[in-house]
Amino acid sequence: MIQVLLVDDQPLIRSGFRALLDLEDDIEVVAEAADGQEALVLVRERLPDVALVDIRMPVMDGIEVTRRIAADPALAGVHVVMLTNYGMDEYVLDALRAGAAGFLVKDILPEDFLHAVRVAARGDALLAPAITRKLIDRYVTRPVPARVGDGLEELTGREREAVALAAQGLSNDEIAAHLVISPSTAKTHINRAMAKLGARDRAQLVVLAYESGLVTPRAS
Repeated sequence: MIQVLLVDDQPLIRSGFRALLDLEDDIEVVAEAADGQEALVLVRERLPDVALVDIRMPVMDGIEVTRRIAADPALAGVHVVMLTNYGMDEYVLDALRAGAAGFLVKDILPEDFLHAVRVAARGDALLAPAITRKLIDRYVTRPVPARVGDGLEELTGREREAVALAAQGLSNDEIAAHLVISPSTAKTHINRAMAKLGARDRAQLVVLAYESGLVTPRAS
């Protein structure tokens, strides 16, 4: 059973998501919070598999909630997915750097929302290619000065190739096809790269790939 914590200051949004999740046999909403401070208390009490957290909230915003969850080893099994009203706003990159596993737009289709919750629960990446491309576009239009990330020199050539492809928005299956390897091997390359670079998940790996200079954005 996938346990979910809903965090949003709008009751209507929470009730809508809850109604959708309650219809699924393998998903259980274990708690709801209206602000970030309440969310931190509940996440420590309930240890949900997935915390769906609104970026903008009173008392404590979603980015600070995410940062505190990511910094607590006892909450390593909690996967934070940010909720936003926009496909890309000024807070998204900060959320990913803070440790969010990804983000969802609130007008997402129901079937895509349910799929995203299941993907996040099993610890896989929650960055769709379209979302990754928006990240890339952000770096193309307003590039962040490159900085060398710790562990970058430890990446093997294959791991660098896999990370570069992930940064282009490719899934593990697509990376495998491109490199002519199995999907499990592609996933291993990505996981090892995340460990070496200190990335909590694939979302942070993509950000680090650009910030470290491993991948250089190019305007199309």
